[in-house]
Parts: sequence; structure tokens; C-alpha cells
Amino acid sequence: MAEYAELISFISLSMGAAWASGINLYAAILVLGLGGFSGSVDLPETLQALENPVVWGAAALMYGVEFFADKIPGVDNAWDALHTFIRIPGGALLASSAFGAEGDTAMQLAAGILGGGITGLTHSAKAGSRVMINTSPEPVTNWGASVTEDAAVFAGLWLAINHPFIFLALLIVFLLFLIWALPKLWRAIKAVFGKIRSWLGKNVESEASSAGHVVGPAGKPGALASENSTSDTKQ
Repeated sequence: MAEYAELISFISLSMGAAWASGINLYAAILVLGLGGFSGSVDLPETLQALENPVVWGAAALMYGVEFFADKIPGVDNAWDALHTFIRIPGGALLASSAFGAEGDTAMQLAAGILGGGITGLTHSAKAGSRVMINTSPEPVTNWGASVTEDAAVFAGLWLAINHPFIFLALLIVFLLFLIWALPKLWRAIKAVFGKIRSWLGKNVESEASSAGHVVGPAGKPGALASENSTSDTKQ
């Protein structure tokens, strides 16, 4: 029974780190590093490097940068796009390392694969929801979403460490919800970008009309250009 409980705690820590990394990798490293450094969290040997002040100090610095970047509409979208290539590998590495140096290699690989997938799902949900939130002109929803995400990382990791069974049950529910919600979110994002393209196209046509040139469907001059040509011929 003790071995079973220990395995569940490893799985919870592994998947918790992966889930949190998809939202804010630097916050996840900071929580785990400070927890291990203070002695409140017993990290596996392969994660004890996070306890080094240099590591969690660097994570704290980058968390500070993300804290402000994440609250500026547009900047947060660019930040999320860049961190597609940082959060997912980082989450997979943390998930794999949670099983420790003496863990079974197959289990570590499986944790890395599952962890990378979970990180990718949570990152996609965060980045996609921010695109939709930023369609609103006021900044309050953006700030609210950012603060809620940070709080979720801290609370989720605390739950994963202290109440692994509850965390894993909630994680399963959360992943099932994402599987249902992400296709709808993707369709909504495509609709937003479609409206933006339509709006930009109308602006281009309006500018062309105001300049006295009406562009036809194949890039040919429109009626106004033809009338000018006919007038020149008569003269």
C-alpha cells in the first residue's frame, strides 16, 4: 500500500508540473524550487536542481517579466506564441524528471510523453482563450485572466503535492473538458481571424476608391479607369 501511495504521489507531481507548465512554466519552476529550498516539498533527486537559488532565482526573474507581458493585450499573444517552443519541452522534462533517478526508464519516458501532451493541451487552451479575450476592447478581462491563471498554477501544484488523489481526479475532468472545448475554441479563433481579414480587405478597397482607382476581381482597372481612357481617346 505504501508503494502504491508513493507511485500516486509521483504521478501527481509529474502531471501537476506538466499541467502547470502549460500555463506558466516559470511559475511552476519557482513554486517547486522554493518549496524544495524551504523544505516544505520533498522533491525527487532529479528535480532537486530546482532548489538551487540560481535556478529558482532565474525562474523568478522570468516570472516577473511574464507577469507584466501577460497583461498587455497583443503582447500576451506574441509571448504565448514564442513559448509554444519553451513550455511544452519544459513541461515534458519536468514530468519525466519527477520519477527520480531510480525510477523505471519506461515510466520516465511515459511520463515525458504524457506530460508533453498535457502541457500542450493547457498551453493551447491558455493561448487560444487569450486570443478570444483580446477581442474585447477593455483590459480588465485580460488582467483577470492573467491573475486567475497564476493563482491556478500555485493552487494546482499545492493540491498535486498535498492531495494527489484529488488532483488527479480533477485533472481527468479538466482534460476531458479541454478535449470537448478546444475544437470549439479553434473554430471561434478562425472566425475572428476571418473577420479581421474581411475588415482589412474592405479598408484596402476603400483606400483604392478614395485614390480614384477601383480594382476589379483580376486586378484590372475598374469603371473609373475605363471612363478616363475613353475620355482621352475622344479628345
